[in-house]
Amino acid sequence: MSELVVEHVTKRYTTPAEDLVVLEDASLQLKQGENAAIIGPSGSGKSTLLHILGALDSPTSGTVKLGGVSPFGLSPNDLADFRNQKIGFIFQDHHLLPQLTVLENVLIPVLAHGRPKPDMVERARELIAKVGLQHRESHLPSELSGGERGRAAVARALIHRPLLVLADEPTGNLDPENATRIGELLMDLPRSENSMLVVVTHSQTLASLAQHCFRIEKGRLISGTWK
Repeated sequence: MSELVVEHVTKRYTTPAEDLVVLEDASLQLKQGENAAIIGPSGSGKSTLLHILGALDSPTSGTVKLGGVSPFGLSPNDLADFRNQKIGFIFQDHHLLPQLTVLENVLIPVLAHGRPKPDMVERARELIAKVGLQHRESHLPSELSGGERGRAAVARALIHRPLLVLADEPTGNLDPENATRIGELLMDLPRSENSMLVVVTHSQTLASLAQHCFRIEKGRLISGTWK
């Protein structure tokens, strides 16, 4: 069984006055089938930790391993492939391309390796149906509601069956009804997709659905203190 193992991760930036510590000695561990929520005030280090987990930024010290692989030891090309294949990203603003249909947007991660093969197109259609958008497959993002765009983003993040799905404020721009629907869909992903999920959120409603809960305060990751 694959795991996400984060040990003693610190991120600091050197400034003329002094070192700015954004994240300090953060550790966590997840197994396939598990999910976790991370909450905390703005500027506390949540997004920094998420970027490190997604191999979008590297730690100053400490280690991150996903499925036994340390992404920061990979070459740039291998890191790009690792990120594309093993990590799925869901952002608050969804970042769907406006000129593409739902189906085409879900297939975007596949395009890094050329024209999608029939099995990947079928996978995309299965995911679109799974998130309840089968009737919107040929629609453009401008023709979707906010909740529908959020569900399309979830499907896109899952196209490669990633080991780890990272969601950054995925319900922040949604009304309560759609936020609940997206939240429940997200929290079910680790079980249904045999993956791991980490959600950064300001919503305690969303965080309360998670199996593991962490809070970041002044760069320090604290387990389960808010429940």
